[in-house]
Amino acid sequence: MSTALELDRVGISFGGVRAVQDVSLRLEGGERRTVIGPNGAGKTTLFNLIAGQLRPDHGRVLLDGRDVTAQPPFRRSRGGLARTFQISRLFRGLTVRENVALALEGREGFTLALFARSVKSRALRLRVETLLESWNLAAFADDPIEQMSHGNQRLLDIAMALANEPRVLLLDEPTAGLSGNERDLVADRLHHLPRNITVLLTDHDMDVVFDIADRITVLNFGSVAAEGTPDEIRADTLVQSIYFE
Repeated sequence: MSTALELDRVGISFGGVRAVQDVSLRLEGGERRTVIGPNGAGKTTLFNLIAGQLRPDHGRVLLDGRDVTAQPPFRRSRGGLARTFQISRLFRGLTVRENVALALEGREGFTLALFARSVKSRALRLRVETLLESWNLAAFADDPIEQMSHGNQRLLDIAMALANEPRVLLLDEPTAGLSGNERDLVADRLHHLPRNITVLLTDHDMDVVFDIADRITVLNFGSVAAEGTPDEIRADTLVQSIYFE
């Protein structure tokens, strides 16, 4: 299996604070990797470096073997990378269905000016309805985003990230604010993702983390403190001391 995502000694500082220090990761195609660590460990900063919201002070980010370190987020997106954020970034003022339609067409340079014509496309409508149904959002299709619960907004955010079938998917706290049933739905959908999608996920819900992961990376003070299978991480005394105690 080829490498889908690789970080080569990536680091960034903010003033005198080293937020991420010489982090190297390698995710094989189809892998499910989770990143855990205490608050302030650098998890979201690491995701921002991978997705292009931040540019590292040193090191490289490679996507499918291509150096994308200098590429902006939209270039990485077109190259097959998608992500969610801790705070959902949805199109306010539009309905749930319209949000999904925009996500489905976004990679091809879709604009709001073309929306009215594009939603008439039978193929697009089918893709939208299928995605909404699979994430239990069909009942809210015509609701404005402002009327959705926080949990349903999180589900929509993840569904939109998957809209264009990315090769690498970054999920930043996907279960944050979800009810137990909503959390279970997210975990189930992630379990059923095809293995041609590589997933890198960070979350505070340890049940989700250990259930989904093939391998786990532990960050502490911006550095990799441990890496291994879920069983190896559970048994690691260093991990227990910095994270679980």
